[in-house]
Amino acid sequence: MQSSFSILDWVIFASYFLLLILTSVLLSQSKIKNSRDYFTGGNSIPMFAVAISVLATSQSAATFLGAPEYSYKHDLTFLGFYVSAFLAVIFVAKVLVPRFYAINAITVYEYLSYRYGEKSKRYAGIMFLVGRLFASGARLYIGALAISMILFSDILATHIAISIAILMIGALAYTYFGGVKSVIFSDIIQAVTYVGAGVAVLVYLYYSLNTDFSTIITTLSDNSKLKLVDFSFSGGFTVWTLLTGWFLLNIAAYGLDQDMTQRVLTCKNKKEGERSLIYALIFTIPVAFLFLVIGLLLYLFYQHPEISNISSACVDQNVDGQSVKIFMLYILNEMPEGLRGLVTVGAIAAALSSTNSVLSAMSSVAVEDIYRGWLVKDRDEEHYLKVSRLMVLVFALLLSMMGMISFYWQQYTELPLLNFALGVMAFAYASLLGVYGSAIFTNRGNEKTVLWALIGGFLTVLFLQPYIFNIKVDFSIMMILGTLVSFLIMMTGKPKDV
Repeated sequence: MQSSFSILDWVIFASYFLLLILTSVLLSQSKIKNSRDYFTGGNSIPMFAVAISVLATSQSAATFLGAPEYSYKHDLTFLGFYVSAFLAVIFVAKVLVPRFYAINAITVYEYLSYRYGEKSKRYAGIMFLVGRLFASGARLYIGALAISMILFSDILATHIAISIAILMIGALAYTYFGGVKSVIFSDIIQAVTYVGAGVAVLVYLYYSLNTDFSTIITTLSDNSKLKLVDFSFSGGFTVWTLLTGWFLLNIAAYGLDQDMTQRVLTCKNKKEGERSLIYALIFTIPVAFLFLVIGLLLYLFYQHPEISNISSACVDQNVDGQSVKIFMLYILNEMPEGLRGLVTVGAIAAALSSTNSVLSAMSSVAVEDIYRGWLVKDRDEEHYLKVSRLMVLVFALLLSMMGMISFYWQQYTELPLLNFALGVMAFAYASLLGVYGSAIFTNRGNEKTVLWALIGGFLTVLFLQPYIFNIKVDFSIMMILGTLVSFLIMMTGKPKDV
């Protein structure tokens, strides 16, 4: 493994953080009068800025490393996930977004308050906070893992803690002072940074291969790496799972998860909110394709030495017992100075864009759905704004702690922590889909059935996990059954005029 950063890498790294400091100061200058301004930007954010922010929020260090890993091991069928997401976004834009704007919502869970009562909103908000704490804490750990490997060439606990601190300080610089408006405009910087890093890697990797474009295409085709559509029943990203379970998951991710949907609620009106989501997916698909193509070129680099001119491929490398993703392996061993620094800030940008957004989202749910009107009533807006900023700090601390817990849990147990933690939101998604399906398309349900539907959907997905009863069920089946159970529980409620 190569030594750590060169002077040029450190210059690029320092320049990026100087940019973060300058932009965070500039973006925090806007006057914020109340928590609505803090969480929705006064409904004044341009539509294209929101679209790019949704793109950035949907990406993370896990995507940065995971997409190349998938195409390296498999093919291009993962691209179907984003086609499924595009169909889901059209549904969200036409069915959910107008309803959120109709009630002037700050969080997506306020709609349940409108339909079933205040307690319903709190139940959904609590489920979101618990799920997001686990899922985003683990996602923070993955980002820190990548940064620690690149900066320090190891994953010692102290270096993981430093990497988590780097990400969290960067996120707080935007979120604490400027609220969601600052987060959205910072996301544009992060998106440009990590997409630019991806393009630089693609160009370098392409020209490092000692062959022409037609040979690359022919070799990939002969190795069945260019398949886009899978009509089999093998699970994963087949046409059938993409149109069922993954479609449901994407509806929940883009329409029922405050982490993503908060961006959409900052637009001037519902029409711009709808368009921001659709444009976000139009922008996301080529970005996903970019990182999948990187994975294909890495496959040629490591598996076809006649093309890459390398004598051996050390593709099973571990760092301190931690399996290294193929893109990370390439960064650590093959990248020249300068480019490695650029890719490092790209990984940080991917992790940062998902970290600052979740701080704002969790704070908005904690304050607007739980604190305001339940724990504390009839206080002035200055009080709620102070509490909003306090909650950002609280969740920054909690997520950092969860990131370190993820590190120790994975190091010292056999439990698949990351798979479970990253799937926690899917448990909540199934429950929320059933509840919102009832709220939008039927006149049944009440506060009590909302609580039991959230629990029932969550438990259904949990019981279908292989580490519970050793049942092996495809993820899409889990989503379908969890949603169905949640919806059927809602149907036990008496009809009510809406």
